[in-house]
This record gives sequence, structure tokens and C-alpha cells, in this order.
Amino acid sequence: MQVLDRRKALQIPPIWRLGFRPFFLGGSLFALLAIPLWIAALNGLLGNWQPAGGWLAWHRHELLFGFGAAIIAGFLLTAVQNWTGQPGLSGKPLAALAGLWLAARLGWLFNLPLPLLLPLEAAFLFAVAALMGQQVWRVRQKNNYPIVGVLLLLASVNCLLLFGLATGDDSLQRQAAYAGIWLVGALMGLIGGRVIPFFTQRGLRRVQGVKPWVWLDKSLLACGLLLAVLFATGQGLQPSLWLALPLAAFGIGHLLRLARWYDRGIWQVDLLWSLHLAIAWLAIAAIGLALWHLGLLSSPSPALHALTVGAMAGLILAMIARVSLGHTGRDLVAPKAMAWAFALLNLGSVARVFLPSVWPLYSLWLAAACWAGAFGLFAWHYAPMLLSARTDGHPG
Repeated sequence: MQVLDRRKALQIPPIWRLGFRPFFLGGSLFALLAIPLWIAALNGLLGNWQPAGGWLAWHRHELLFGFGAAIIAGFLLTAVQNWTGQPGLSGKPLAALAGLWLAARLGWLFNLPLPLLLPLEAAFLFAVAALMGQQVWRVRQKNNYPIVGVLLLLASVNCLLLFGLATGDDSLQRQAAYAGIWLVGALMGLIGGRVIPFFTQRGLRRVQGVKPWVWLDKSLLACGLLLAVLFATGQGLQPSLWLALPLAAFGIGHLLRLARWYDRGIWQVDLLWSLHLAIAWLAIAAIGLALWHLGLLSSPSPALHALTVGAMAGLILAMIARVSLGHTGRDLVAPKAMAWAFALLNLGSVARVFLPSVWPLYSLWLAAACWAGAFGLFAWHYAPMLLSARTDGHPG
């Protein structure tokens, strides 16, 4: 509020006043539609309709680089204003960036010719990285350089996937998608390590928070980046005994973090237990993949969905529910329906990860219904907040 021209800021329509508004709303609405659409396509309910590359390529790309990237952009373009004291992206430039994101989503879904789709899709993450980098560079905020670095790696991996799409190389697309998932996992660990202990302390009104173990934070980031590189080069797609080591280390490291952060009071606060459960799913995913590489599990799919559904989507839903309240001037108390949203998403994660082997016919439908219900509840309760001005009359 101290770095903005208040008069000019309040003339901007509320939806374009700060990055979290269009991207949290757009990302959640996209998520609400994307999984049911994928399940419908799997069951042959969409006739001859095919997005660019086919439905599998669309699903593999869009839940990470469409939905996930939108929320990452919204969070970082909002947080960087607080971190650096520099005005965040707003107004027409923010509308243009959101338009770029939406155009890529529609282009992929409705099979825009690749010469038009590929540069449209590739541009978004590089633009976010450039905007974030410009902000932190102005004030030489070195502790945030790693975030910009991960964004650039994520944008580069997206380009690798797009190259696989253009050349019809399905293996390259898989490598890039899995690498992107682990880059998001590394970013979740990096951001989560900063905010979850702080949110827990504030939410429970504790006098002191948990001091970070810097060596553990750096080790987990390095481990996540290593896993991304290994998957990008294809080494993670086949069982390998030695690859189980960094996966297990990543999972155990996050379990150690959770143990240090734990306070039994979190179960009384919806905005806290949802965050902690998301990190638990991250640990489950890494340990599950380690077991697959050791030959103790028959498929990597459950562990990968523990990462994408339980961890990534779980952390996203918990974070956007809290951040949207704080940045619209509201008390940090989620609408009562959000407890059901968090529960539904975690139930859907259980259905997607643990039930397909015992209940193959209906487990995916259950998971999709829970996912849609969770993001539907968020959109219903939070869209009015995101579309209207702050309750305290301030810009943002």
C-alpha cells in the first residue's frame, strides 16, 4: 500500500489490481473443468473431439503447465510486491498476461495449429520469470534468485515438452512432464518451507515459530532439482536402484520437516491442516516412487498422482484459500465450506492413489467428482472476493 499511487490503483477494475485475482480465479475454474473433461475423454464420451496432440498429451501438459503454472504465477506476482517493496503487476499489463495464459489454454484445447500454439504456450512462463526476475533484481534480493531460477527451468522444460509435441515424440513429452512435476515439487518445498511454519505460528498464535534448518531446506531444493534433471534426461522413467536414493531422501526430508512443524492445534484450523497434509502427500509420492524404483511397487502412476493430486493440488487449494483472504482485506478464517473442499480433495487423492487396483471401474470417477467438488466450492465462495475490491478500501 505504501508503494502504490492510491488514486490510480483504485481506478483499476478489481480483477486486475494484483496477480492473485485473475490467476487464482482462472486457474481454479480451469481445474474445475479439466479433470471431468479428461475422465469424459477416457470413457469415449467426447466423440471425435481431439485437442492438440490428443487427450493424453493435453492432460499431461495442462494440469501442470496450465493449471499449476497459473497458480504459481498468481502467487509469485502477488508475493513479490511484499518481498521487494516494488509495485506488483496490475492493470493492462496484468490483463495482457492473463489473456496470454487463457489464449494458450483455448488454443491447446481446440487444436490451434502448432506454429501458432507453440510460441503462445512457451511465452507465458518465460514472461512470468522475466517479471519476477526484474522485481527481485531491482533490489538485489538474492534469497529469491532461486525462485526465478526454478521458473526459468520450468519454462525450459515446457519448451522441451512442446518440442516433443511438434516432433510427435511421446517419450520426450513424458520426460519433460515428469521433470516439470519435480520442478514444481522443488518449488513447493522451497515456498512451503518459508510460509507453512509462519502460517502455523500466526494461525495458532504461538509466541515462537520453528526456526528453519537451512541445510535441510537447501538439500531438499537440490534434491528436487536433481530429480527434475534425471527425469528430463529419461533416466527416471525406468526402474533404477540408485535413483531410489534421492527419491527416498526427498521424502524422508519432508517428513522430518513435517515433524518439526507439527502442532496438534493445526487440526482445529482448516487453513493449516490442509497445508500440512499437502506436504505429507509430497513425502508419500517421493517414497512411493522410491519403492517403485526398488521393484517393490508395480507401477509409478499412483505415486505420481500422489504428487500431482494430493501434493500439488492440495497445496494449491490451501494456499489460494488463505492468500485470497489476506489480500482482499478479510480475516484469515476460511468459509465453512472450505473444510469440505479440503476434505474432498484429500478423499479424491486417496481414491486416485490407492483405489484403482481394488476398485478400477469407479475410483477415477470418484476422484474426478471429489476434485471438481473441491475446486467448485472454492470458485463459488471465492469468486466474489476475487472480483470485488478489498473490504478495507485499500488497493490490491
